[in-house]
Amino acid sequence: MSKKMNGYILFSVAILGLAATVVAAQAEPGEDPKDIIAVQIRKQGFTCVNPESATQDKEQSRPDEPVWLLKCEGASYRVRMMPDQAAKVEKLD
Repeated sequence: MSKKMNGYILFSVAILGLAATVVAAQAEPGEDPKDIIAVQIRKQGFTCVNPESATQDKEQSRPDEPVWLLKCEGASYRVRMMPDQAAKVEKLD
């Protein structure tokens, strides 16, 4: 693998980490990414009662579009956070 390709890969990994940090950094002290993402999807008309967890789906994420798996009481969602747009939300079984 070329040095240039290694550089691109390292850059992409750094951006993914930064995107995850940005979502977490938006939280007020004591808030968790699961709470922030739950608020976002509720604003878009989805139901999320008692958010239980939010884990980043690194395989589905892109450098500027992190994807989170949000688990709520009675429902789970795949949420693609997109800059300056509504999140893309997919209800999971």
